[in-house]
Amino acid sequence: MTIDPADLLARLIACPSVTPEEAGALDLLQAELEAIGFAVTRLRFDGDGSYPVDNLFATRGQGGRRLLFAGHTDVVPPGDAAHWTSEPFTPRVEGGKIYGRGAADMKSGIAAFVAACGAIPPDAGIIQLAITNDEEADAINGTEKLIKWMGDNGHNFDFAIVGEPSSTETLGDSIKIGRRGSFSGKVTVTGTQGHVAYPHKANNPLPVLAAIATALSNEKLDAGTEHFPASNLELTTIDVGNPVSNVIPMSGTLRFNIRYNDVWTPETLADWVRTRIGSVDARGTRVDFELAGAPSRAFLSPLGADIETLSAVIAGRSGKPPEYSTGGGTSDARFIAQYGPVVECGLVGPSMHKADEHIALSDLAGLTDIYAAFMRRFFAEATTA
Repeated sequence: MTIDPADLLARLIACPSVTPEEAGALDLLQAELEAIGFAVTRLRFDGDGSYPVDNLFATRGQGGRRLLFAGHTDVVPPGDAAHWTSEPFTPRVEGGKIYGRGAADMKSGIAAFVAACGAIPPDAGIIQLAITNDEEADAINGTEKLIKWMGDNGHNFDFAIVGEPSSTETLGDSIKIGRRGSFSGKVTVTGTQGHVAYPHKANNPLPVLAAIATALSNEKLDAGTEHFPASNLELTTIDVGNPVSNVIPMSGTLRFNIRYNDVWTPETLADWVRTRIGSVDARGTRVDFELAGAPSRAFLSPLGADIETLSAVIAGRSGKPPEYSTGGGTSDARFIAQYGPVVECGLVGPSMHKADEHIALSDLAGLTDIYAAFMRRFFAEATTA
């Protein structure tokens, strides 16, 4: 069965699936996937301090290698509609491009791999799809729990592709073989409030807080690794909440974020932070450090035959192999990497999260071709090995 990825993308854009409301996007995909022979399971996860989320798992094929495609149907809010040329959830095609919220991030990736699956014979091998509607916000009841459910129910995979935008300037010029981790923290220094004219009756926490800020930001974490740049810590805010100039405040806080490479784990980073804090004279104040949210771990997929195959497919289309990248923020690939090798391979995405978000329809067709060509080689190599 032939699926037109542009038509599918347009229908997905028309679903206003702002996290966590799936707004019919998963219903649409279920119908498309069942029409090409997939068995679809809908899963709703909740709890752990977050909202309930709808997820979709689909599988087709018996025996042979197992390939997983993963992605998300949820989108960020469109913002002020006045900044858009047309309604954000009404797909608009103009000048060879399709416009609408989610066009780049990442309903196009889903449209491409679903359409590519329609071009692959059902007996080629086992294809699995893991699609969540919670990647853009909490990401608690989405892919992390969906992938665990898969593992608990015997749905393992040999290789996974996440359809996030990974290209930088042209389709296929970059794929992501890993991602840096993200670690956020908060430091609170508490002293004794008092009048600035009587400093001996107070204990100002701010000099200590400033010293801790310096200790954290002046120490180099590492020099980078083969596939990752150096880890970096950025102070994001220092807050006192003191609107007047004649009061020594009781406390102050600072927040920071560390984007880190595969040298570190959240545990070793926490130890490093405590050591840096401990190097500062607390001068009788109380210093508290706590994590802000759940850290995401860095990962690097093992380089092997499947990544080489994907690179060869892209090179055959563009004339040169893609760059292997680990840049950017975090993605749901971090959850998938705990169960098997994963890469991110998708469109050019500079318009994502912006007004008039869009992609080139030629790139959408090209990505669909890349996915289909990769699947043919992925499954063919299994039968000839």
